[in-house]
Amino acid sequence: MNKPMAKTDRTFVVAEAGVNHNGSLEQALRLVDVAADAGADAVKFQTFRADRLVSRFAPKADYQLQTTDAGESQLEMLRKLELSEEEHEILLHRCQEREVEFMSTPFDIESLRFLIDRIGIRHLKIPSGEITNGPLLLEAARSGRPIFLSTGMSTIDEIEEALGVIAFGLTVPGVQPSTGAFSQAFRSTEGVRALQDNVVVLHCVTEYPAPAIDVNLRAMAVIGDRFPVKVGYSDHTLGISVALAAVAMGACVLEKHFTLDKNQPGPDHRASLDPSELNALIKGVREIGIALGEAKKAPTNSELKNRAVARKSLVAEGNIRAGEIYSAETLQAKRPGNGISPMRIWDVIGKAAPRDYAKDEPIE
Repeated sequence: MNKPMAKTDRTFVVAEAGVNHNGSLEQALRLVDVAADAGADAVKFQTFRADRLVSRFAPKADYQLQTTDAGESQLEMLRKLELSEEEHEILLHRCQEREVEFMSTPFDIESLRFLIDRIGIRHLKIPSGEITNGPLLLEAARSGRPIFLSTGMSTIDEIEEALGVIAFGLTVPGVQPSTGAFSQAFRSTEGVRALQDNVVVLHCVTEYPAPAIDVNLRAMAVIGDRFPVKVGYSDHTLGISVALAAVAMGACVLEKHFTLDKNQPGPDHRASLDPSELNALIKGVREIGIALGEAKKAPTNSELKNRAVARKSLVAEGNIRAGEIYSAETLQAKRPGNGISPMRIWDVIGKAAPRDYAKDEPIE
């Protein structure tokens, strides 16, 4: 897996508002404020046109049937959740005011171009459902923006294929796309370097909520060992414990859904954090980032003052006369630890006491 995060590293936290605005600009603006107040690095929405995203025959997922009107189609549901171009710009302005990065997930090339050309988005997030959308991956890569690639529902080979398209888009201009060209780019020195510099692969389980038994955080290590990329985690479990565990395992990016109210109607509210939970998550992430420290083992400054108190020194078990030969029976290890270490007892045994010692007096 990737090297442990150094002390100066900071997990990039994406507060996933998604479609939890329920089509309301006012609610979307409040979500920006909640994310900024919690200390998120970015707040992310979704950019799509429902008619381009799904056909009128597309069914809802089981979790969507449970949390939205079962009588409406997925298309009808998504139409209610679109954000207009003007609303995107208003949200961008609010993010700039609140000093939190605006992000949004594009689900089609037109939405991607809008986010790049009009919004000037800094990071691109490719959702799990689009990992096999080769044209979208290629367009994203050719934009030159850093990419967060979610891998829910994916096999390791599908991840490699997607990274091949991205490597090609990052390094091979003006060449006709092909499966062979993608594979070649993925294995090239330039492609490897481009993936290292530009891509974070997010382990993810596409279920809402995702059961802990299915999460398999060790997949992060598999991804990091297999591919020349940084590794993060997009979390759909309930609560914050799994997300915090992912950060402790080295996730450099963490994405988590949040909402203003879990009881609202909508596909993602129930699997999201409320504002107080988002605050607790980000506080925990920052504490873990500090606690991970550096890849070394040494006493800290805060520990050094406690060594003499907690450790032991060699002392006289009873009264010892000058010239008496030290033995295991005449010596004892007791606190404080500012004298001869008990690790040196075998160097002392057999030697003569240079002077008289009273019980508990430290041996010199």
